[in-house]
Formats: sequence, structure tokens, C-alpha cells
Amino acid sequence: MQILYFDCFSGISGDMTIGALLDLGIDKDEFIDELSKLNLDEYTLDIKKVVKSGITGTSFDVILKCYDNDESGGHVGHSANSDNSHHTGHSDDSHNSDHSDHDHEHEHQHVSHGRSYKDICGIIERSSLDYSVKEFSVKVFKEIAIAEGIVHGIPFEEVHFHEVGAIDTIIDIVGVSICLKMLGVGGVYSSPIYDGTGFIECQHGVLPVPVPAVVQMLKESNIPYLSRDIHTELVTPTGLGIIKSLTNNYGVMPAISIKSVGYGMGKRDTGALNALRIILGEIEQNLPNIQNSTAGEQSDSQVAVIETNIDDSTGEILGYAMDKLLEEGALDVYYSPIYMKKNRPSYMLSVICKIADKEKIANIILSETSSIGVRMHITDRIFMNRRIDKFKCKYGEVRLKVSSKGEILKIAPEYEDLRAIARKCNLPIEKVLKDIIIEASKNY
Repeated sequence: MQILYFDCFSGISGDMTIGALLDLGIDKDEFIDELSKLNLDEYTLDIKKVVKSGITGTSFDVILKCYDNDESGGHVGHSANSDNSHHTGHSDDSHNSDHSDHDHEHEHQHVSHGRSYKDICGIIERSSLDYSVKEFSVKVFKEIAIAEGIVHGIPFEEVHFHEVGAIDTIIDIVGVSICLKMLGVGGVYSSPIYDGTGFIECQHGVLPVPVPAVVQMLKESNIPYLSRDIHTELVTPTGLGIIKSLTNNYGVMPAISIKSVGYGMGKRDTGALNALRIILGEIEQNLPNIQNSTAGEQSDSQVAVIETNIDDSTGEILGYAMDKLLEEGALDVYYSPIYMKKNRPSYMLSVICKIADKEKIANIILSETSSIGVRMHITDRIFMNRRIDKFKCKYGEVRLKVSSKGEILKIAPEYEDLRAIARKCNLPIEKVLKDIIIEASKNY
């Protein structure tokens, strides 16, 4: 199975990620054709080979179609990564390199209002892009918007991406998603994430490195984050949002057969090789497909299993504990009837969770049940790719849980939707289920 290894020795940003993915050998014209499905005409692309520190890689730049008159009466385009640009206060693509918030509002009044998170999701959803590309793109934008919302004290739906930065960030995030689909990889690993130090000047003043949105995304994650003695920002919110949405596998590169190596070049001179290296290789370990994983789900091939025996809690308390565990990120929770000492009827609580969450989940079990200890182990898992589709059937719109692996395909309507239809139409829920399955099967 093919996997990608992100070597973030000089941080990560959106443009560097696209540059590295294209540098792996993706057909540039096919990539541009796919990107055109966004139906945005406010930019052109500058994709070229460059040499930095004696290493050849790909530079990716978004050129905005600004409409300033030059001396000849023509129009001038501005790079979204220009050297005089600044870091956005409401998310960006800072391009590691130039840390641009792409805020040229003082220059271009027609771009002063920006696009909200909802606006951007609407652009993506209305496009003719592949479903998996849309799904991953929205997932990354939501990750960034949530972090920015917390930092600025507003709901994430109200986060605005300044107009210039919005175009650039849309292209970067959707472009990365397109590249991943074109490569068809089965999983992603990453090195620890290296950032710089010091401070950067941005729209809201001088901010420390890492910037607030990056710190927020790192909070309660299992992402190993390290600093280098480089006095600038290397990790942008867009870059971290991408890698955080891609994987939970961080560390040294696994044993792989290397097929290709790509370098995505940053724009700033940091005194060292400023690039993101992505390695494409073959691995035998079976990892889930990243493009079809449901937003927020564990992408690891390994999980933690936590168990404890309980013989003196009421059914109500056990039910509350189950709800709390699921709310706090447990992947699955279930009780099994057992018999303990003196043949007492009891229950064994089993919880499956992300490895990074095992301490948190264990503490919830100890605080919400009568258990005084838990046992845990790490186990491998193989599971089908999963997504939620909206399907229009004769009863109206219904959500379908679609699971696939190779030639295996399973379709299951959401229970709450079945229940609502059965009540509305005064029909047995079993008939509604059969009718929807039959109708859906003709479309999958």
C-alpha cells in the first residue's frame, strides 16, 4: 500500500504542501483542470521549479487578479505571498515563508470584506469537485475556523478569512485535497512538527511564535511540536490544519520502499533549507484511506482498548457514563454481562478510543463509575472507509452511512431519519428501511 511521509523539518504551510505534492510527479495540467472546478476566476497560478540550498523543488504561488491601474492603464496582478504581506487575524495561509495574511485592504477596496467560513464552505459544496475532495477540504477549514473562533472569542461559523487570504487559503486547502486524491495513497505519517521562535508582525500587532491559532490546534492533540533556532514562524494555521486533519501517526519514518520524493519550497530565506519534504513509499501495514475518513475520526491503524469490571453501579449511572465517554471522543463504548466473585452478576465496561485519548478516557471511567482501576492495551484494527451521504429517495432526503473496502460496499440509512419518515408517513419502519435500501442500491 502507498503512503506519504511528511518530513516537517522546516515547518509546514499550505503552499509548501501543494508544492511538495506536485513535486512527487503529479500532472500539473490535470491538477489545474481539477482546481478549475471550484469556479473561481480571481487568481492565476505560478508553479515552477526552483533551487534552494542546492536542492531542487517546486514553488507554488497564487497570483491574485487585482485591478490596480499601472502607468499604461493596464492591470497589475499581486502575489498572495508577496514580501510585504502580513499575518491574518482571522486565519490565513501564511505560507511559512511570508506569513502573509494577504491583507491588501489598504490597496484594494474591492476585497475589504472577506469571506466567512460559511461562505467558503458554500463555494466548495457548490463546486463540481469530487465528494472526497470537498469532504476533506471542509474538514480542514473547520479545524482552522474552530481554532480561530476560540482565539477571537466568536463562534467558528462567524470566522472571516480576509478576502485575499481567503482565495489563497481556499486554493491551498482544496489543492492539497485534489493532490491527495490524484495520488490515491492509503495513509499518511508525519515527522514531529518543527517551528521557529520569536515574534511576527501581523494585522493585530506583534504575536509570539507559535501564533495563537496554531497553539489552539496543538492543544490536547498528540502532535509532537518542537522549536528550531530560527527567528520566524515556520508553522502556519493552514499547514497545521492540513496535517492535523490527515493523520495521527507522528514520529520517525516507518520502514517503507521509497518511490518518490517531493520538495515544496518556502519563499523566505531562513538561513537553512526552507522546504517541506514529502516522501511517497510502499508499506505493508494496512492503513485506512484518508480521503473517505469521516471528519473527526481516528485515522490510525491502532487504537487503545480500556476495560474495567463493575459490580456496584446502577443502570442509570452506567448509561450516563456511556454517554459521557462518547461525548468526550470514545470511538465505541459497550457493556458485557459477566459474573464475578461469589457469582455476583456484573458488567465489564469496554471502551475503544484514540491512543492519544487513553488517559482522558481512563480518568472519565474512574470519576463516573465505581471502578477503582482500569486495564488497557493497544491493538491493531482494520476497518472500512466511511462517509455520510445525503440521498434523495421517494420519501425525501435521508442520510446514508456508506462503508467501503475494495469490492465490499455497505449502505445503512441513519436511524433518526428512518424514524422521522416512518412517523411522518405512518409506515412501519422496517418497510421504510427496505424501500430506501432498494432505491439506494441502484445508485451505488
